[in-house]
Amino acid sequence: MSALRGEWAKFRSVRTTAFCLVLAAGMMVLFSALLAFGSTIDDPCPCNVDQAEFLHRPLAGDGTIVARVASQEATGPWAKAGIMMKESAEEGSPYAALMVTPGHGVHLQANFTTDIAGSSGPAPRWLKLTRAGATITGFESSDGTTWQQVGAVSLALPRMVRTGLFANSPTTKTRTIRHAGSTTTGPEYRTSTATFDRVGFEPAQPGSWTATTIGAPRAVDDTLVQGTATEAGGVFTVTGAGDVFRLVNGGDNDMLPQMLGGVLVALIALVPLGVVFITSEYARGTIRTTFTVSPRRGRVLAAKAVVLGAAAFAAGLVATVVSFYLTYPILHGNGYKAPSYPQPSLWTPLSLRAVLGTALVMAIVAVLSLGIGTLVRRTAAAVTVVIAVVVLPRIIGAFLPVPVELWINRITPLAGLSIQQTRDRFDYAIGPWPGLAVLCAWAAAALALAWWSLRRRDA
Repeated sequence: MSALRGEWAKFRSVRTTAFCLVLAAGMMVLFSALLAFGSTIDDPCPCNVDQAEFLHRPLAGDGTIVARVASQEATGPWAKAGIMMKESAEEGSPYAALMVTPGHGVHLQANFTTDIAGSSGPAPRWLKLTRAGATITGFESSDGTTWQQVGAVSLALPRMVRTGLFANSPTTKTRTIRHAGSTTTGPEYRTSTATFDRVGFEPAQPGSWTATTIGAPRAVDDTLVQGTATEAGGVFTVTGAGDVFRLVNGGDNDMLPQMLGGVLVALIALVPLGVVFITSEYARGTIRTTFTVSPRRGRVLAAKAVVLGAAAFAAGLVATVVSFYLTYPILHGNGYKAPSYPQPSLWTPLSLRAVLGTALVMAIVAVLSLGIGTLVRRTAAAVTVVIAVVVLPRIIGAFLPVPVELWINRITPLAGLSIQQTRDRFDYAIGPWPGLAVLCAWAAAALALAWWSLRRRDA
């Protein structure tokens, strides 16, 4: 504890440390905003994608449908299961749908243009859609007794509409590397299964259930992905593929890495901070005093890592939260609109992971810089080494063959930025948690070598 207090006293007594933290946070916010301003989506094709397995019954006039999504297969963060009111079972007809998703909670979507976010939790969840004239209102509940309004939309629907249960799962893109070196991309369709119970209509409606595969996906590798819907003992099982959204250029972009893209520039300020926290003591000769007061050198290094990491994480967290709320309105104005790009909520698991994870990446890179600074002992040389290890591979990789670039992105420290990913994309080299583990392994290796060096070299 005394080592921690001593290192914290050193850290806060040097003005340049506060300057570097403020600079890193400011650069994070500034460059995230600049990247958002520069990212636009043109929409020359007003195309609507309408794909789902829809189990429906007729609803005449005003009425309500209630159902509990008892379970949902998490085939992706935007897999959808819920209830829908639709003009007809034809592809592209007007609709209002209330759904639950594994990664983004409850959403009310309508007519390929409207998206209203509800709570952030996944299934099980009670859902209710009520039609009163041209207004359709969505409600959600955790127990089927206490209801919370998600939102309301206005739709010009005929008196008779189709109402029921639906499920789907968005496609992802896969990249195939040919022997000749060329690359191709294509859709990969996946099905998601959801179970529903406690399904009811108010008032009760005549007519039987009808299952319709809306916009059936095409065959992929000679396999047709087909939806199904069954009922047994009041439990409905619906399996569907595809998605319901407005097709735009760049419709599969991942918004969170763009909203938090300034982190790459922020690291430029954090690297010198991590290095100088140890090399300045070598330059001034005060490291001898430090080791005289605290002879256990490994404990001193650990205390420095804790103080530096905590300070960098705190500054990074402030910057990422500000960037999160600042950049979405900019991106929305540049074409990133619902339902292809629903407004993210900070409290959904994926958004929270991206924001906290980005701050954690900033802290770990600072600690990595501390370890390399301890090994090299000279500020300029250590900063050069860290930049070469952290940043240079990302720049060089852009000029290398695709397989090589993917491997570089998997094994270098910036693999940690995969923690920002919230969509499945063909060009992602590694998953969020494995990528963060790669960065942690680099930092751990640097600290282990630094500890070994401190024990065997004179101060």
